[in-house]
Amino acid sequence: MIRVLIVDDHELVRTGIKRILEDTRDIRVIAEASTGEEALNQVREHGPDVVLMDVNMPGIGGLEATRKIIQSHPGLRVIVVTIHVDEPYPTRLLEAGASGYLTKGCAVEEIVDAIQVVHRGERYIGADIARQLALSMLPGGERSPFDKLSQREMQVMLMVTQGHSIQDISDRLCLSPKTVSTYRYRLYEKLGVDNDVELTHLAMRHGMIEFGQAPGV
Repeated sequence: MIRVLIVDDHELVRTGIKRILEDTRDIRVIAEASTGEEALNQVREHGPDVVLMDVNMPGIGGLEATRKIIQSHPGLRVIVVTIHVDEPYPTRLLEAGASGYLTKGCAVEEIVDAIQVVHRGERYIGADIARQLALSMLPGGERSPFDKLSQREMQVMLMVTQGHSIQDISDRLCLSPKTVSTYRYRLYEKLGVDNDVELTHLAMRHGMIEFGQAPGV
């Protein structure tokens, strides 16, 4: 029996995926979470075999949650299930340790296949994601300005654009406020923006955050 944890901030999505998996004989949903922080707690409490992970969620989000889960539980398999197809999300999540990457528009059978494949120790990348990864590697392929960011800079960027304060980011990522501020201004330099509002608009234009996710924008 493959034990699965579903992580998504939309209850409707979690319920839909759970119902899909209930009809599969060798898969059982043992827990759900709506934030990255909750996911870490559920992993410690229930010990799932596979985690289905959304990317954009309140708090630390799916990228940081994936990184932390794989660091503390190297044998656990994480499959990203998200609306984000374009780079740099696929590469960053796979670098963070994800074993699979699917879009929320994938077929029901593909979710089941992906869970079974990663549970065997293999990787599973949806066809649309694989195509984007291949295109981004071609000479002259369109690149996102966010490709310039390190893993930690990417995480700080996502939290800044979600409206988290420096102190809140500091607490959640276990960094000093001074270090967070340094990352923030390094983001401005690398991306050619002058403030959080410009940073947020740039992130929205490149599909890094969903419209309406950033407060006051």
